[in-house]
Amino acid sequence: MSTDRGGVAGFRLTGRTWVDDLGVWSSAVAADGRAGSALRFDPRLVADPAARERLIVAVIADRRLAQSGMTGLVPVADLITARDEVWLITSEPVGPTVGDLLSSGPPGSSRPDAGSAATILVETAQTLLAVHASGLAHGELHPGTVVIAPDGSALLAERGLADALLGRPPAPERDVAAWASLARGLAATWASADRGAAGLLERAAATASIRGLAPARDVLLAGRDVLPSGFTTRDRLVETLHRWPAYEAPTLGGHPVPARSAPDEGEIVTLLHVPRAGDPRVPGTGDPRVPEGGERRPEDVVMRFGPGVPSETTAAQLWRAGRDQQQTELPSGRLGAGPAPRARRGRGRTVIASAILALMIVGALALWLFRGSAAPLEVTKVDVSAPRKAQGCDTTVKITGVLSTNGAGGEVRYQWKRSDRKEPIAQTDRIASGTASHEVSLEWTVKGEGSFKGTATLQLLSPVPEGKKLQDKATFTYKCS
Repeated sequence: MSTDRGGVAGFRLTGRTWVDDLGVWSSAVAADGRAGSALRFDPRLVADPAARERLIVAVIADRRLAQSGMTGLVPVADLITARDEVWLITSEPVGPTVGDLLSSGPPGSSRPDAGSAATILVETAQTLLAVHASGLAHGELHPGTVVIAPDGSALLAERGLADALLGRPPAPERDVAAWASLARGLAATWASADRGAAGLLERAAATASIRGLAPARDVLLAGRDVLPSGFTTRDRLVETLHRWPAYEAPTLGGHPVPARSAPDEGEIVTLLHVPRAGDPRVPGTGDPRVPEGGERRPEDVVMRFGPGVPSETTAAQLWRAGRDQQQTELPSGRLGAGPAPRARRGRGRTVIASAILALMIVGALALWLFRGSAAPLEVTKVDVSAPRKAQGCDTTVKITGVLSTNGAGGEVRYQWKRSDRKEPIAQTDRIASGTASHEVSLEWTVKGEGSFKGTATLQLLSPVPEGKKLQDKATFTYKCS
């Protein structure tokens, strides 16, 4: 049963709560009846000012992706601070998740099928590819962060939050590994009754591990003939959502998650907008034609932060500027009280300072987000060498490969093919910036009497220049009598 626990940032908390690695989530409802969610971060994760700064950057990046037209992420409505707590508000609910649907429901409840699994995998792969193309990553992909929207589409929640709070750099390869793991999990559950569909999901997982998300997605699309007919329409997912029971309050360690009251609205400082002085569409910035509560344009949305951030950070400067502006305003309805000229001048100076600081932080964050992106890693040549001298009995032959690069840092994926095996050996390495070549090796053990000629082929999987196939091979001789 839900309980009313007050409101936060224009959303009313309904009392349904559940715990994950970042903190406590609560279901919420906006003033117009739209469903959303609110995450109160674990205080230990946001205690470090540097972690708070990184969190700001992650949320700004998310909003910028949404403004560019990306629809595969759960949209962020606000980021606030109150009573030394930090809350993230989403304008759509973060449930049910794939993890919820994977858990056993009551008798008679509908469960997704293999087509539902394929739909989720295709849509999450597409969203991750777009995120990676922007130089970002999700960082914590698992069934609990894949949300099923009312229309059956798959949305990703908590993008970049774990990486920001833990200080980890974006790692697309971790997303790929997590996606492959998700595919295998769905093959073993929702597709277990259909051998052909389960095999398709397994092949997609293997393809992702070797070649990446785009080829894995294409494997699923090419194999749609073995999937149920509702694969392209999300019919089974929508049916599942209609029959799925309302959430019960989740438990942690066998005990209900304690409901925590929302902070008083007067204590809340929003972190997602600083008005620009003189902007005719932002209330309180000098244009009498715009009433309070007027519309703000997406380009006016920047960040400011609240209590607990040290004075030397740009985020704290923005927060203090916003607080100063609030303190200069007289309460409405006070008879005979008119703003003094000094107060008006103070408000004007505060608004201008806020606008200047907003521009400073936007520029700094843009530089932080896009630094190093001008020169992506390129591999220009692959060379392989093997020992020329015949190898003796029971020996391990070392085959050496060299990848020549343009000196940029990044990730390379490649595979070794041995002439005595069908299955290739796929590997992934990270190359540091400033390195013009990268050495890889293959150890090939040969035992027993007789003679043998082995050939090892090294093929680059990513990044591959358009229209080119980079590979090389080398041969060695084994003799034992």
